[in-house]
Amino acid sequence: MTLKIISAEQVEFEGEVDQVTLPGALGSFQILNNHAALVSSLMPGTMSYVVGETTEQKEIKGGIVDVKDNVVSVCLY
Repeated sequence: MTLKIISAEQVEFEGEVDQVTLPGALGSFQILNNHAALVSSLMPGTMSYVVGETTEQKEIKGGIVDVKDNVVSVCLY
C-alpha cells in the first residue's frame, strides 16, 4: 500500500509500506494492506511504518488520516 505523510510545508514521505501504526484518540491502531476505508483524527504520539525489514518512527503532534483503496494519507498539524 502507499503511504503519504503530508505537512503544511511539504510532502514528508511518499512510498510503498507494509503496515502503518498511528496514535488515535482511543489508542494506537494499525493499518494493513486492503484495510477498510476510514477517516480518523490523530493524537500526539508516535507513528510508525514498516518498509520490508525496516521500521521507521516519527513523533507527531496530531493530524488526520484517510485510508482508501490501499492509499494511507496522513495530514499532520
